[in-house]
Amino acid sequence: MAAAGPGRVMAAALCLGRASPPRPLVVILGATGTGKSALAVQLGLRLGGEIVSADSMQVYKGLDIITNKVSPQEQRLCRHHMISFVDPLVSNYTVVDFRDKAVALIEDIFARDKIPIVVGGTNYYIESLLWKVLVNTKEKSSLVSGTVTDRKVELEQLDAVDLHCRLRQVDPEMAAKLHPNDKRKVARSLQVFEETGIPHSEILQQQQEEEGGGPLGGPLKYPHSCILWLHADQAALDRRLEQRVDDMLAAGLLEELRDFHQRYNQEKVTENRQDYQHGIFQSIGFKEFHEYLVSEGNCSPETSALLLQKGIQALKQVSKRYARRQNKWVRNRFLKRPGPNVPPVYGLEVSDLLRWEEDVLKPALEIVESFIQGRKPPVEPVKMECDVNENKRSHRVCELCNRVIIGDREWAAHTRSKAHLHHLKKRKKLEAAGHAAEMVRDSRSAETSGKDSSMPFS
Repeated sequence: MAAAGPGRVMAAALCLGRASPPRPLVVILGATGTGKSALAVQLGLRLGGEIVSADSMQVYKGLDIITNKVSPQEQRLCRHHMISFVDPLVSNYTVVDFRDKAVALIEDIFARDKIPIVVGGTNYYIESLLWKVLVNTKEKSSLVSGTVTDRKVELEQLDAVDLHCRLRQVDPEMAAKLHPNDKRKVARSLQVFEETGIPHSEILQQQQEEEGGGPLGGPLKYPHSCILWLHADQAALDRRLEQRVDDMLAAGLLEELRDFHQRYNQEKVTENRQDYQHGIFQSIGFKEFHEYLVSEGNCSPETSALLLQKGIQALKQVSKRYARRQNKWVRNRFLKRPGPNVPPVYGLEVSDLLRWEEDVLKPALEIVESFIQGRKPPVEPVKMECDVNENKRSHRVCELCNRVIIGDREWAAHTRSKAHLHHLKKRKKLEAAGHAAEMVRDSRSAETSGKDSSMPFS
């Protein structure tokens, strides 16, 4: 199918004496390894689009292979934004920073009569572009040393229990929704209260109650938007992710990791101030090779080889787990949350890469062209059944496992988990043993009582 092209669509609309429809915001979602970047480049080339990366690790300079950045050749084919512009030593680049820059870029792309194609990426980065969901707080402050910090980073240094206790005192509603161990979200809610004077839950409620708002947050920033969801059979995707790690190694992954470690990380490790929880250092793939990198040259070749294999296997496993979390987010956030402020999601099957043209590229072009031309797409968006009575923020404590569980579905999953069932079985054994011991004691007590009653009176 030949693409109509944005220029011809507009010309045709003008000839008919009517204004052309507004340009759509196109969002490409999918688990890592599904081909999001490849599709974005193909759509951009055919439809006059520019690509906005929504990946929290790709904003940093460095680690190009491990963060799966598009190649310089691909970037020359189609203009890309939000890639490799933050210094790797910056540890407090936030989603608010991302949103402010990315929204300005999207507006500029629209102003130049182009189509912005957002490629995700990172869940909360994408959400920040779709909905009004963030709360602006104070500007970051500079310390005497010249480094930059913010209140959230400071709060994250506190004990998790103390942090959650503080939040309960100022915003009990938000505290009930957040897991006590989720220090990042708890710290963020505390930061919002400290710097605005308003409970975080109250601000979010106000956003949801705005015209066009809903359970996901405030109104859509770009009502004329569509989402393309690339999904694959899990077994096929697992095989692809394992192969991708091998391809990374062939492309020079170890050299990249070694160079980055020596330039930015070695001194931190030596001084025992390494932080794999912030900035680019939390990137999937870097911390998995920590033991190999810090021991290289200080251990036998055999030990080094074992640590390398351990890192490779860890990277493969964490990549597969991450892919599952990404798909779970799409299902829960977009497909099981009906409402007026959820953009339509169109599923594209990518299990068989030999059928990419028929199963992915052609239908994606048809869907986006329909939005460009202001007509109904030839396929229906994906819908999933949802339980309207499900409470995603219910708060339960499993005393058996000593865990706090948030959400009805999470509680159901926990009660079926191996760990919970193991503890349950163990407790039942203890209870059975205690019951048996009690029966023995009762039996012995009865025997003793019987003997006493048979003794003659003196």
